[in-house]
Amino acid sequence: MDVRFTERELDIMQVLWEVGEGTVAEVQARLDDELAYNTVLTMLRVLEEKGHVTRTTEGKAHRYRPSVAREEAGRSALSRVTRRLFRGSPEALLVHLVRQPGVTPEEIRRMRDLLDDLVRDTELEEDP
Repeated sequence: MDVRFTERELDIMQVLWEVGEGTVAEVQARLDDELAYNTVLTMLRVLEEKGHVTRTTEGKAHRYRPSVAREEAGRSALSRVTRRLFRGSPEALLVHLVRQPGVTPEEIRRMRDLLDDLVRDTELEEDP
């Protein structure tokens, strides 16, 4: 599933992923930027139309919940970035990632350990 968000939609989804659910007022209160109630309401309705959130009625209010997991959205975004910026090469993406300023030797060691584990697991799956 190709999941795409505008920057503002992603801000709202971040709130919902963090708290699990919320009314328009609750989401509005947790946003870093001050947005009008009607703006947040409109954006939640758009997210609902796209199938990214669901809502239930609580009295006069509506409670919104994410229907797309953060991990799913991350996979979709990473797939687009890999295709468009790195010509579909996960290796090129990884090289770019580990060469970012601020990446510590310890972080690189942990990434290497993760890759070693993945290789080992893949080899075990291939053995009959």
